[in-house]
Amino acid sequence: MLTTNPFDDDKLREECGVFGVWNADNAASFVALGLHALQHRGQEAAGISSMDGAGFHTHRAQGHVAGNFDKDEVIRALPGRTSIGHVRYSTTGSSAMRNVQPLFAELAEGGFAVAHNGNISNAMKLRRTLNRRGSIFQSTSDTEVIIHLVATSSETQMLDRIVDALNQVEGAYALLMLTEQGLIACRDPLGIRPLVMGRIGDTVVFASETVALDVIGARYERDVAAGEMIIVNNDGIRSFRPFAALNPRPCIFEHVYFSRPDSVVDGISVYESRKNIGAVLAEEAGIEADIVVPVPDSGVPAAIGYAQASGIPFELGIIRSHYVGRTFIQPSQEVRHLGVKLKHNANSALIKGKRVVLIDDSIVRGTTSLKIVQMMRDAGAREVHMRIASPPTRHSCFYGVDTPERAKLLAAQMDVAAMAKYINADSLAFISIDGLYRALGDQRSAEMPQRCDACFTGDYPTRLTDLTEKKSEESGLKLAAVG
Repeated sequence: MLTTNPFDDDKLREECGVFGVWNADNAASFVALGLHALQHRGQEAAGISSMDGAGFHTHRAQGHVAGNFDKDEVIRALPGRTSIGHVRYSTTGSSAMRNVQPLFAELAEGGFAVAHNGNISNAMKLRRTLNRRGSIFQSTSDTEVIIHLVATSSETQMLDRIVDALNQVEGAYALLMLTEQGLIACRDPLGIRPLVMGRIGDTVVFASETVALDVIGARYERDVAAGEMIIVNNDGIRSFRPFAALNPRPCIFEHVYFSRPDSVVDGISVYESRKNIGAVLAEEAGIEADIVVPVPDSGVPAAIGYAQASGIPFELGIIRSHYVGRTFIQPSQEVRHLGVKLKHNANSALIKGKRVVLIDDSIVRGTTSLKIVQMMRDAGAREVHMRIASPPTRHSCFYGVDTPERAKLLAAQMDVAAMAKYINADSLAFISIDGLYRALGDQRSAEMPQRCDACFTGDYPTRLTDLTEKKSEESGLKLAAVG
């Protein structure tokens, strides 16, 4: 089996998406629609939990939202006016059903369902401690650590138990929690992962991106602030700031790739920010060429910005098929090779004899760029110049993005000249980190960056306890072997 997009394995995987509704008839149906709008953030599995007067109800499934939550009998089995949901790409734990969220547990204080976007960077250390205390884990997901920390807290009130639990975790989280006390939304103190709040009349909605609010007709109200906890129940909406105040560091890659272009992130239109990135890229790394061609679909807005700033015509030199299923049976090596063209194909009549500027959002392993450049050459391009709408990805992410280990990141192993030679491009250039900030209307502070840009700079905003301990253990093993 092969993913029909032959380039999917060369992208940073979107983390996850969360969506929640308080006070709506058939709340689960709204959640299903919201999750559908967030499908790009996780395509391995989806789940919805609801709460009515009788208790909690959960349905989880592998695969897309459509096909699992578009059936009347499924939605009818999720009654209640309050519901949360989750789409998932596994960043920790396997893609097995036991890891599909929302996770649910019956605690002493009642039912507790949680949907989590992000990654707990000290989850393994916490898990070992909890195991020694007698906790029995049902999944391999880092999210379950939060449930056990809440369950074992010495605090008496649910909100205090949650705060106590989250004070013990490191890393990134945007959480939606369904409890008998109400719907609780919370964002980590650095605001690394996004979370927004909206309304439809008296209905309150939370989502990873504003586009999910648009889909159900909700009005965007505001972002959930970094370090903020919001509880919504019959008493109204209450906001708390239970954590030490920190300077926010929202993920910069939301503007480069993760978020849908029709979303607004950190108060900025993602479409406009990507066009700005392309314009800055043209200023920093312009070159004489005949056409600007995006690698669809993620390279399109940046390519428009590059074309407008450079005066070089924008053309759809690569055509993407939108009608290919998720998998394709490959009966032979020869047919497997042809699978490259299932999703993308060169517009040869346009490309032949042209000097082409290819615009893509990033280079991870380099296999995408290698294939795309070769596709252009096979179509008769006279020159192929690659321009990337992000700085070189040289470091792994530990905050909810499934990044390859650093040894597999092309930019961590080669300089730009060597990368250009590897992908067989006539030239290769990336936007600078300062240029990326400038495109977002900022000037990067080297001492205290305004965003998490660790995948480009290695400047991680939190401790990485599990990684540090793993390296220490590996170092100890090597020393023992030498001894």
